[in-house]
Amino acid sequence: MTRLLGIDLGDRRMGLATGDTEGSVARPLSTLRRRRDAAADAQTLRQIIDAESIDEVIVGLPLEASGAEGPQATHTRAWVAAVEVLLALPVTYRDERLTSHLAEARLGPMKRGRSGGPPSKTQRDAYRARVDREAAAIILQDELDTRARRRSSMPPVIHPQETDT
Repeated sequence: MTRLLGIDLGDRRMGLATGDTEGSVARPLSTLRRRRDAAADAQTLRQIIDAESIDEVIVGLPLEASGAEGPQATHTRAWVAAVEVLLALPVTYRDERLTSHLAEARLGPMKRGRSGGPPSKTQRDAYRARVDREAAAIILQDELDTRARRRSSMPPVIHPQETDT
């Protein structure tokens, strides 16, 4: 069984989700505030990786609608290059187009503020953090589903001791 950590990387926050190749269900974990540099982010992630017994990291790659890599994808690749060495784990990219939109649709609209007014800054920040966690779970679930399909399409392995000779 391989334990996976899904990351939805943003400029200010990163959403995290966990899952494994056996259970095949991604679960939102937490939202972290980005640190001053990638090394500080890696240090925070290392604590979570150790606590959750993570074997591999899946990072959402923000492609443009056309599928091309734009400035945000370049930024994500640079961040991964900086943290990958420090985490000492394999990192896989997963297309994250529309994951935040899908996460918002799953969570529903943001709650109104007191007396039905606009949401407070605290409410907006909490909602954005939930969206980031949910987006990370969507990214990770997409990876888990792809791996499950790949496994199910592979022919079964027959060991020599199992065959009749």
